[in-house]
Amino acid sequence: MSKPILAIVGRPNVGKSTLFNRIIGERVSVVEDTPGITRDRIYASGEWLSCEFHLIDTGGIDLEDEPFMEQIRQQAEIAIEEADVIVMVTSGLEGITDADELVARILHHSNKPVVLVVNKVDNPEERMGIYEFYSLGLGDPFPVSTSHGLGLGDVLDEVVKSFPDKILEEDSDTIKFSLIGRPNVGKSSLTNAILGEERVIASPIAGTTRDAIDTYFISEDGQEFQMIDTAGMRKRGKVYEKAEKYSIMRAMRAIERSDVVLMILNAEEGIREYDKHIAGFAHEAGKGIILVVNKWDKIEKENHTLAEFEKKIRDGFQYLSYVPIVFVSAKTKKRLHKLPEMIEEVSTNQNLRVSSSVLNDVVMDAVAMNPTPTNKGKRLKIFYATQVAVKPPTFVIFVNEEDLMHFSYARFLENQIRKAFPFEGTPLKLIARRRK
Repeated sequence: MSKPILAIVGRPNVGKSTLFNRIIGERVSVVEDTPGITRDRIYASGEWLSCEFHLIDTGGIDLEDEPFMEQIRQQAEIAIEEADVIVMVTSGLEGITDADELVARILHHSNKPVVLVVNKVDNPEERMGIYEFYSLGLGDPFPVSTSHGLGLGDVLDEVVKSFPDKILEEDSDTIKFSLIGRPNVGKSSLTNAILGEERVIASPIAGTTRDAIDTYFISEDGQEFQMIDTAGMRKRGKVYEKAEKYSIMRAMRAIERSDVVLMILNAEEGIREYDKHIAGFAHEAGKGIILVVNKWDKIEKENHTLAEFEKKIRDGFQYLSYVPIVFVSAKTKKRLHKLPEMIEEVSTNQNLRVSSSVLNDVVMDAVAMNPTPTNKGKRLKIFYATQVAVKPPTFVIFVNEEDLMHFSYARFLENQIRKAFPFEGTPLKLIARRRK
């Protein structure tokens, strides 16, 4: 289930970025008294009352013809379009302005739940002035002071209450997978080639796909798949076109909904630094991953071309050593028949459960092979291990002291578990926990 999205909107200089930073607990947005300093949407994740959600900070919407103002307005309108709940921020010091009324009109047309926040209400006497904000027609105004953190709990309570109820995902037997990667690596062409029909617009122009498009199909062995073709992701500083920037958030939501993610690389261009960051989104989300090298038909081959290219990938994606690699061509359809089978296998590995007795045999054999490390004269003791979750497979290792579990030894244990069980394509999560 993808996380709901909260968008923070309002005219410039009312405290949107400060509210954004208060909610996520860190300074991500630029906070400055100059109107218009936040020009683009900024994304982060937040949590309140065990409810996790995405958060979008937007530039201010204003009537004045200032530089960037039209772009800022478009950015905010795109965020509003995709948000599940919208927080409109106003200023109690200045009262209602023409720009506030413009924002309110835009929100009325959105038909989305709106939580109205009156910021810069720093003391009880100023609360009397919030009643004029009822005239905006957006419900009860919530007085807050973002600079002091006052009143935010009430706002977030209302936000969480306004999020849509969780809807059960599709049939659990259906394997959901998405295609991610930089623009113009051939994701849409691969989608069409896998389906054998033109279901998604494919174009040589980078950034053609603006949204995530779900397509269902059944493989030859009867397995049902749900395929999500996502818009290409680019480095924030190198993306200027407003709709393409928003596609990053949609791609992230697609990753959340997926069981398996196909990370698409362009054989002609080779590995780019941002490819590693994009693949990292799926790795950190605990999704099954397959590295797909597209446009392999464009490469002149010699005896060791494939092996050398694979070595470059392994060197560049060292944190994805567990991931299978397949070289394909959307144009010639070479090796595409392998993808459904590989996706099914990785999905199976994501759901694999290991019995505690067999797992502990593997762990104790590993300890006998490579004794646990010591720190300041104290040795790590491993008592037993158990698997506590799947998707990704998660293991709790009970020890005498968590701090004694060095990351290098945890990696050694992970490698031994991988040798013993078929976990290809799926990240593993190891948690050291002190035995009580």
